[in-house]
Amino acid sequence: MWHLLRIALLNLLIVSPIAVSPIAAARAPLVFMSDFGLRDGAVAAMKGVAYGISQELVISDITHEEPASIFEAAYRLYQAEAFWPQGTVFVVVVDPGVGTDRLSIVLKTRNGHYFVGPDNGLFSLVAEQDGIEELRQIDEKVNRRPGSENSHTFHGRDVFAYTGARLASGTIEFSQVGPQLPPQRLIRIPYRQPAINGNTASGLIPVLDVQYGNVWSNIPQNFLDRLGVKVGDSMHVKIYQGATLVDELRAPYAKTFGNVPVGKPLIYINSLMNVAIALNQGSYAGTHKIGSGVDWFIEVSKD
Repeated sequence: MWHLLRIALLNLLIVSPIAVSPIAAARAPLVFMSDFGLRDGAVAAMKGVAYGISQELVISDITHEEPASIFEAAYRLYQAEAFWPQGTVFVVVVDPGVGTDRLSIVLKTRNGHYFVGPDNGLFSLVAEQDGIEELRQIDEKVNRRPGSENSHTFHGRDVFAYTGARLASGTIEFSQVGPQLPPQRLIRIPYRQPAINGNTASGLIPVLDVQYGNVWSNIPQNFLDRLGVKVGDSMHVKIYQGATLVDELRAPYAKTFGNVPVGKPLIYINSLMNVAIALNQGSYAGTHKIGSGVDWFIEVSKD
């Protein structure tokens, strides 16, 4: 009796049609980023729209703090996206041109990430880092929250969250987002690339490590290797805003903050493997009035 029951159960498991539905198999993480803040209901409204598409979605956030610029938002996205699995859908809303003729797009990168948002430069760095596999304009006649046709200032809720959730849940395929665009159509923000000139490496200060006041650059670690800089060496640093020299220092190249006394500066390699400046247990940016963005530059050399 038990032997026959066991065989029947095994057969049921083998032939059962309830294994995994196509939509369940297609679900992907949905990640939100905006400049809306968390003091009102804007972010909650976007997530509500997404859950209205599928309550099985896994929704996370990068940040909803207001960036200093679209470029800073682009860098925050670049900072985080590489660590998410293939298929992740990012809904990114920093959109001062909402309601104008700027395009609503979805970008698919070569590593299988999808980026939903306005075409205003937000996706410059992820496109540069990962490459563009395909770019599509969102067809708002199809991919727009029903009943929102007369809403012109909240595309984050009505277009981007709605489209992103439909894509992440498997409700639509990427080809159903809207018409294909040539990759070169993507708007990109120009910025200063890192370079070596003689015995000096230079680059941009794209963002600050805002929680601690560390100053980040886009100068890669291997530039210091090329200049022959070793841990423990003293380095000479100059920081400019435009053509104006704002700060100049000499500090050791160290592995970590505790390698220098409290209150002392150091040069180190940050979590993105780029050159950065810190004040041990203090805010270097706050103390020295350092900002970030496309007009802030840094030069480093072996002392």
